[in-house]
Amino acid sequence: MSDGEAIEISMYERVGGMPFFETLVDHFYAGVVADEVLWPLYPDHSDLEGAKRRFTLFLGQYWGGPQTYMEERGHPKLRLRHMPFHVGPLERDRWLVHMAAAIEVTTTDESIRQELLAYFVPAAEHLRNDTGLPISSSKPN
Repeated sequence: MSDGEAIEISMYERVGGMPFFETLVDHFYAGVVADEVLWPLYPDHSDLEGAKRRFTLFLGQYWGGPQTYMEERGHPKLRLRHMPFHVGPLERDRWLVHMAAAIEVTTTDESIRQELLAYFVPAAEHLRNDTGLPISSSKPN
């Protein structure tokens, strides 16, 4: 590596690793369990800890951490895994409300907040399954 090359540090490393994602997911789910739109989408309320763990592992892996999610669950297949649940504009927006609130309380670093939201906003839209084929609309409602 030459002196002029920058080393890219993953989001996972910049936020301090898995503890950040555990905290983010804890705050996110604190909102979800109280949400009358989203909580009914979780059919097995007794598996909240499992859902939190899977989401934490997925986020850690996505942002440059260990490949534990892939080792345990295989390819994320996010759209396929969310197909059994109605995800329309209301569900997308409620999900984003709770994720944005979780981001807000989890970090004060504005660049990290923006980078996370830059992923979560289109990802939430991508998971919509209420528009027929193609599965997601080309413009948000």
